[in-house]
Amino acid sequence: MNRNFVRSHAAACLAAGTLGALALTSCSSTEDDGGGIDYSTAYLGSDGQIHYTGSTVPRKKKNRKLDVLKPAPEPKWTWFGDGVPGDPSIVISVSSQTAIFYKGGVEVGRTQVSTGREGFSTPTGSFSVKEKSENHISSLYGDYVDSSGEVVMSNIGVQQDKRPPGARFDGAPMPYFLRVNGPVGMHAGYLPGFPASHGCIRLPHGAAMKFFENARVGTPVRIVP
Repeated sequence: MNRNFVRSHAAACLAAGTLGALALTSCSSTEDDGGGIDYSTAYLGSDGQIHYTGSTVPRKKKNRKLDVLKPAPEPKWTWFGDGVPGDPSIVISVSSQTAIFYKGGVEVGRTQVSTGREGFSTPTGSFSVKEKSENHISSLYGDYVDSSGEVVMSNIGVQQDKRPPGARFDGAPMPYFLRVNGPVGMHAGYLPGFPASHGCIRLPHGAAMKFFENARVGTPVRIVP
């Protein structure tokens, strides 16, 4: 087996473990309105902690305890493109939540991803890498924090959420950022196992690093439904 593949896969597992799985959570429902309780999908905040955005768990019958949320599955990725020649290109599938890296038209890497959740869908079409930013910080999404750095409002959008008095914006980190369309890009982030981002394409840390190292500005990126 290719040694680079073994090392890369081990790095991916370590990165996934470092980001952590969802904490086990439960609660009770006193209604049965056919709706859902809004839980959070996780993203890694600038404080190094996992913060939560919205996923929905269906309600049980009246006064029945909700099932415990299980940890997100470990994201899977492979890479065997080190030293492989050929022009890079990337194809992202929203329906299958995967991204494939090609060199010279030959697949050299594949990873699970997390694309935009409901209301923040990832755009489809043909794009290209417009910018590379290894230590990118979001200017649109993150937290409002107080003067001591404590989070007072998490997972905010500066264009939608009013800043509380005395608070400041603390942008979410997006390591190994590859911008592909306006504010939308590929970057390392938490993968809960389903679409959960504000439109960006999240990759496991190790996969994001490999995609970043092997893509260049101008690399074609095709996002398909």
